[in-house]
Amino acid sequence: MKPFKKVSLGVMAAVLAVGMSACGSGKEGASDSGSTDSASPAASSAPAADGKRVTIEYWHTYSDAEEKVLIEQIKPLFEKQNPGIELKLTRMPYENLKQQVITGVAGDAAPDLMRMDIVWVPEFANMGALLDVSKMDGFAELKPKLFEAPLATTYLKNDSGEGYYGLPVNTNTKVAIYNKSILDLIGKTEVPKTMAELEEYAKLAKEKGKATGGITIGGNYPWANIPYFYSLGGKFTNDDYTKADGYLNSPESVKALETFIRWNKEGLISPPILGGEPSAWDGLKNNDYLMIDDGPWFYSLLMAEQEGGFKPLEQTVRGLIPAGDGGSRSVIGGEDLVIFSSSKHPKEAWTFAKWMLQPEPQKIMATLGLIPANMDAANDPKVMENPFIKEYVEQMKTAVPRTPVPQFGEMDSIIALAFEKAMRGEMEPKAALDDAAKQIDALLAK
Repeated sequence: MKPFKKVSLGVMAAVLAVGMSACGSGKEGASDSGSTDSASPAASSAPAADGKRVTIEYWHTYSDAEEKVLIEQIKPLFEKQNPGIELKLTRMPYENLKQQVITGVAGDAAPDLMRMDIVWVPEFANMGALLDVSKMDGFAELKPKLFEAPLATTYLKNDSGEGYYGLPVNTNTKVAIYNKSILDLIGKTEVPKTMAELEEYAKLAKEKGKATGGITIGGNYPWANIPYFYSLGGKFTNDDYTKADGYLNSPESVKALETFIRWNKEGLISPPILGGEPSAWDGLKNNDYLMIDDGPWFYSLLMAEQEGGFKPLEQTVRGLIPAGDGGSRSVIGGEDLVIFSSSKHPKEAWTFAKWMLQPEPQKIMATLGLIPANMDAANDPKVMENPFIKEYVEQMKTAVPRTPVPQFGEMDSIIALAFEKAMRGEMEPKAALDDAAKQIDALLAK
């Protein structure tokens, strides 16, 4: 197990203070759920057989509705089944959370566990701040039960070796969401299955008087562009995440970026790709945009709104990201459950982490729209009863992680800048991707 590197707070902050793209953290939960008999709060009072009780602290960023289920169902059920362990729940504000984690780690004041943004995990793991859970008892049996792409967000390979530094406690991805009134306007009863069909639909929408055809790519950064760039055949790095040259600037990647540029010149891409308005949600709700892509929180949040009048289940149609030369691809979001190296109770923390990935707790959290990382739970008929979950579970099979390396924060900025320069005509697509690949390879070599 890799020892934690004792570094000063200043050095740690300097290394880690890199902005990250959003991945839907804290947005998913919008519905509520009552407690079950097996998860009665009274169960938490059950004493351990030897009378001793270990307390483990869990930092999380769940929403109000999610925290309610965590407190009223998850905590008592876990403590009933594991009477020697008490779960202390601490809800953390997402704003400035990364800095708070840095402070906690540097000051030996981190909790035992944390529900952590997936793009932070490789950074903290590379510093030795997280335990390699692949060395823990039961990991080998649990691993094949989890979706491969979400689990990959916890993987790190460096000079010290390789391992998995957490478990994907909940996952998400994005699917294509279409405005039903615009589909009706262009005479289409089914969503497009391919990128060629999507382009055709966008042209028809423009011909019917829409200012843009409405292919809504939400920005030039990876969280926004991966579903289109990868589906069109592009790629950021090799499969080992060790090299960008020959991948980010490959003929397939250049062609994918050129398609973005052509769509933009033809007025088929909505303004958000270059920071314009209206936003993706507003454009779809106001019948300006044919389609957007987003996670399950689009439905859970809008369904929970008491005002506004927009009914997402009735006014939109979902589909997989249209397939191109790279297939139908999307991007992995969600949170990983990690154990800090400084935990005073790593065995008990691992007991809880393993437990949270079992079907029962995974299905409880799924009632809030959080997609289970456990495949059996995700495909459970009761989970599938959720009116909007089916397409997300299906898209998970071909979704890809944002490059799970410690340098991803800097990669994210390099890729976004290269795409923007090409989109604005400030650089040729090939030159922009060549330059970005060179910069990223220099980062990956560190």
